[in-house]
Formats: sequence, structure tokens, C-alpha cells
Amino acid sequence: MEVGYFTMPLHPPGSNIAETMDADLEQLVTLDELGYKEAWIGEHFTSVWENIPAPDLFIARALGMTKNIVLGTGVTCMPNHNPFMIAHRIAVLDNLAHGRFQWGVGSGGYVGDFKVFGFDPETGEHRSMARDAVEVVLKMWDDPKPGLYKHKYWEFTIPEPDEAIGMSLHMKPFQKPHPPIAVAGVSPRSETLQLAGERGWIPMSINLVPADQVKTHWEAVEAGARKVGRTPDRSTWRIAREIYVGETTAQARHDMLNGVFRRDFDDYFIPLLKSMEQLDLMKLDPDMPDSEVTVEYLMDNVWIVGGPDDVEQQLRDLHGAVGGFGVLLAMGHEWQPKEKWVNSMTLLAKEVIPRLSDLS
Repeated sequence: MEVGYFTMPLHPPGSNIAETMDADLEQLVTLDELGYKEAWIGEHFTSVWENIPAPDLFIARALGMTKNIVLGTGVTCMPNHNPFMIAHRIAVLDNLAHGRFQWGVGSGGYVGDFKVFGFDPETGEHRSMARDAVEVVLKMWDDPKPGLYKHKYWEFTIPEPDEAIGMSLHMKPFQKPHPPIAVAGVSPRSETLQLAGERGWIPMSINLVPADQVKTHWEAVEAGARKVGRTPDRSTWRIAREIYVGETTAQARHDMLNGVFRRDFDDYFIPLLKSMEQLDLMKLDPDMPDSEVTVEYLMDNVWIVGGPDDVEQQLRDLHGAVGGFGVLLAMGHEWQPKEKWVNSMTLLAKEVIPRLSDLS
């Protein structure tokens, strides 16, 4: 098992944007020094809490501050973009990264962003648009045919090449045929993760759901792979978890019940999912009352929190419950207090993960 990072990031309303981005960049530098495999950066335009609308720009800055960690968009929400523009931005970023980049793509999920770009999530059009947009980007990178590209949600023209004036659609990624593509799923038997299985893309399971639901994500990947005769590889599967390692389990649980985990879930995630009628995602039993979805419940049933020995066992239990996976993605929060969070990330990478080398 390898270890990486997935951050939206999360900062409460009223935070200083420049200061939060500096702190998020500092996290990546620390993770790089600790040997974390990768880090994924989210994209949201209208979420005050998740305040990075341009992960490609953020990643470009981070590339110059880090040495080894692979950076990725987590994800590029395709309904937010014209595919002609995003094809160029991502290709430029991959060239700047010299291949130290992975392209996460998705259809988005934040209600404010849907309103900005004119999508009604009830229709599912954001999903079909995202699939169509990714296909157009891949075609432009592979063989950009001149002509009009017209869709309900975009229109652009690729001009005929003109060697006399040096005109052509020439920008292509550094990695061939393109950067590794990843998609993230959260719902049981996610259609998005079926697509990952079909296309051989990296599947990622989001942090909010219990292990019994996460298990269905790999079933979705396998179902998609069967359609086209692929054999999916569990080592490519990323599972994101809220995770915190303390010197002792008692200390770790105290920190989580009195720190940023409680703040971020009490003040943001739980109210957000409730407003979207998606609180069931976090329930072990769908008949649970909403009132029982508390920080205490999540710590006992969804998060991974404890001293090194308990965290090791919880990760072994997760690995066994889902049938195996390749990369654990620790979720990003503000590192407050910083010294305890740096210690947690250090214990995870240097003490806990090496103990799990026997898992396959």
C-alpha cells in the first residue's frame, strides 16, 4: 500500500485566501519531503469552504516548490470549462510537470457551480457533457481534425493548418498519449467508476462513505471492465479517508473531537449533504435518523483515527473489507495545530504504512 493526499482544500468562510493557499502549498512541500506518492487538488468556483477554483494554477506553483510528489487535479470539473481551453491548459501543465502530473476529471457536484454554468443536476446532463468533453479533449491531443466542433454546451473551430504563418493546433501533453486519467466516485456502484473500468482510468473512492459502500465501487470498476474485456488492477485503486494518527489513540480521538475534523463536518459537510439530501451516503444503515450522523458516529464508523497500532489495524480492516486497494489518500484539512498534524502525517508515512507492506 502506498500513501497520497487528497485536498479540496477546506477553509472556513472569512479566511484570507492568500494565506490559506500559502498554507496549502506548505502542506504539499511537507508531504513531498515525507515521501507521499501523490496529491490531488480539488476545483470549486462557488464553494466558500473549498476555495480553489483553478487547481491547474495552484499545481503549477506547487511543481516549483516540490521535487517528487505527483500532483493531480481532483478533479477538473468538465462542465465548468470549454474543452478547447481545458485541453490547452492541461497540456501546458503536463509539460511544465515533465510528466509529474495526473489528470482527474469529473462532472462536478456542487450546486452553486451547476447554477453558474447552467446545469440542472436532476437531468444528468452534466455527466454526459463531461464524458463528451473528455472525448473531445483526447481527440484534440491525438489527431486534431480541422472544422467546427459544436455541442449543446460548447462551440469552437479548429482552423486548417497554414505552414506559411505557422498556424496549427499544436499543443499536446508531455506524457503520451496523455496524462494518466482518474475519476472519482462516491455513490454505491458508481456509474463514474464503471467508466473507469471501461477505459482503464484510475478509480478513486471518495472519503465520505463507509467501507461496505466503498466495496461496491470496485464492483462497479469490474463491471465496466467486463464490458470491454479488460482486467482491472486493484493496485490502481485509490481510497480516500479522513485519517489522523496520534501518539496514542486517546490523544488522537481527543484531537479529532476538539479540532478541525469536528469543525469541518459540523459546520460544512454534514449541513451540505443534508441540504443536498445525500446524508445517507455516510450511513451504515439507511434507516438511521439523520440526527445520529454525528462526528462521534463518523469517527467510530468511517474515519481512521488512533495511535499507530490502532490505525494499522483499521487500515488492515479496510483493506480486507473492500478486497484490497493500492493507494490510501489521506484527506486534507487545515493543519491546526501544525505540529500535531505534521506528526500525524509523519507517523502515517514513516511508521504505519511500512507495516502494511505485506498487503497486496
